[in-house]
Amino acid sequence: MDTPFGTFHVPNISPHPTYGIGGWTQLDFVNAMHMGTSPDGRHYYPAFPYASYVRMTFEDLMDLKTYLDTLPEAKDSNEVHDLKFPWNVRAGIGLWKLLNLDSNAVVSVMPGDDLLMRGRYLVEGPGHCGECHTPRNWSGGLNNDRWLAGAPNPDGEGKVPNITPGEKGLKSWSQGDIEYYLESGLTPDYDTVGGSMVDVQENMAHLSKDDRAAIAAYLKAIPSLR
Repeated sequence: MDTPFGTFHVPNISPHPTYGIGGWTQLDFVNAMHMGTSPDGRHYYPAFPYASYVRMTFEDLMDLKTYLDTLPEAKDSNEVHDLKFPWNVRAGIGLWKLLNLDSNAVVSVMPGDDLLMRGRYLVEGPGHCGECHTPRNWSGGLNNDRWLAGAPNPDGEGKVPNITPGEKGLKSWSQGDIEYYLESGLTPDYDTVGGSMVDVQENMAHLSKDDRAAIAAYLKAIPSLR
């Protein structure tokens, strides 16, 4: 992952006991996902999107760890990140967490609206949609005043689109259009999903119809931004 801060190497999260996370307890896993902290107390860099995963429930995190433990073990060793100063000073991440790590919801929704509550959970937590669709502040944290309003493409070319219901976002899309896009990869004007969103959409297609409806309802209900 090439970023303005340097190059991050994605770690082994297979259940290998040495190179992966097979030796982790469920508490170790929850601490990593919620607090960005390793079993030996080191801070993880927020290229690992724990700033979104912090909103996930303990039950879902434990289910996820149980699933990961069923996968084949991989013997690939982990590479050291190649980061620029001062970003290579890991202790500074503690300050980053004070500024950016927040388990509160980003957007308020109508209390008691189960569909919107579910959509908010999926988008703001496990779906971590804001990590690509929201611009970042000077520290690399998400600028939630511009939540889902589009951002520079982390792959280096172009821009990740605005997915708020604003004029430059999804204003012309119905809730059904969004649901169908997440299921099929087809836009209302018969274009197809492209870039890194292909993998995201293919995973979204495995969600239940109700979960795709919840995501669509949330995206139509959040503040409109240009």
